[in-house]
Amino acid sequence: MIRVDVGLGDRSYPILIEAGLLDRAAEHLAPFARKGRLVVVTDETVAAQQLPRLAAGLGDIKIDPIILPAGEATKSWGMLERLTDQLLDYGVERSDRIVALGGGVIGDLVGFAASILKRGCGFVQVPTTLLSQVDSSVGGKTAINARAGKNLVGTFHQPDLVLIDPTTLDTLPLRDVRAGYAEVVKYGLIDDFDFFSWCESHAEALLKGDAEARTQAIAHSVAAKARVVAADERETSGVRALLNLGHTFGHALEAETGFSDVLLHGEGVACGMALAFRFSAAQGLCPGEDAVRVASHLDRIGLPTTLKAAHVDADGATLVAHMAHDKKMERGRLPFLLARGIGQTFLAKDVDLAEVARFLDGER
Repeated sequence: MIRVDVGLGDRSYPILIEAGLLDRAAEHLAPFARKGRLVVVTDETVAAQQLPRLAAGLGDIKIDPIILPAGEATKSWGMLERLTDQLLDYGVERSDRIVALGGGVIGDLVGFAASILKRGCGFVQVPTTLLSQVDSSVGGKTAINARAGKNLVGTFHQPDLVLIDPTTLDTLPLRDVRAGYAEVVKYGLIDDFDFFSWCESHAEALLKGDAEARTQAIAHSVAAKARVVAADERETSGVRALLNLGHTFGHALEAETGFSDVLLHGEGVACGMALAFRFSAAQGLCPGEDAVRVASHLDRIGLPTTLKAAHVDADGATLVAHMAHDKKMERGRLPFLLARGIGQTFLAKDVDLAEVARFLDGER
């Protein structure tokens, strides 16, 4: 078993990574069961694939299940109301720990519900997608989407435990694994050139199901994120903002495609990272060959790197208008994650949105 600790004082928690962990869930979740029961929230897809495994792994511990629709639309006010009502119907107490079994949508929604239910109760993350295992399950960001954009209503609320079983990825469609990989390679692009090089050599094996490559990618990613979260939990110093590489562009693309299956979150991030590197090169900040290298790697494994590949035909002004709703907007300025090269991402606070719009017009 690999253990990574998120160091946050009295709110610190472990991330445990091991194949088959779901089948031995009782070893780690028994302390959170009240009267031999656990409330487990999941979605319809994961319920069919992983809930029976979790139930078997819990042994004598009974599950009170809450099964929600799958998809980004579940991160909504309506589903938050439905979830909190069901949690109250189950008699969840402040000392209880709600188990979030699923991808980023379920983790974000359950974490938000836990943060506000009875003014705050605990939860455990059991992520089942690559994207949630390497990114959203770690760090305590919880949210739902609003009409104006993605993740605009939420809280910081850390889990008590994260259990990662890489074998849950075996049931995922290749497209979902590929989308999650975008958040893996992101850690190399931010500040770890050697890891980006590792990704170039191992991405295909990871996507094909190589257990060692998957475990190594997950462990490296969560360790990187744990360090950043411990240094800047609430994104106040600019350190944690580096994790948003590709997200400002990516969220605009997701908004334009209706936060739907037309463009998965990881696909939007991949395209957003390629755009961020090309914009950096256009601004004279980044060598053009680095921008080409990033796009070539993402292209090779089947991730979108252009507006056309992301199924977006909007002009620059339209996409920048989506960016104007970004939660990082401050005093009319939107910080951008740009790059001086691979592994050299930085936070730029003086980007002219009109220049961004012109750049995006040229990308059409």
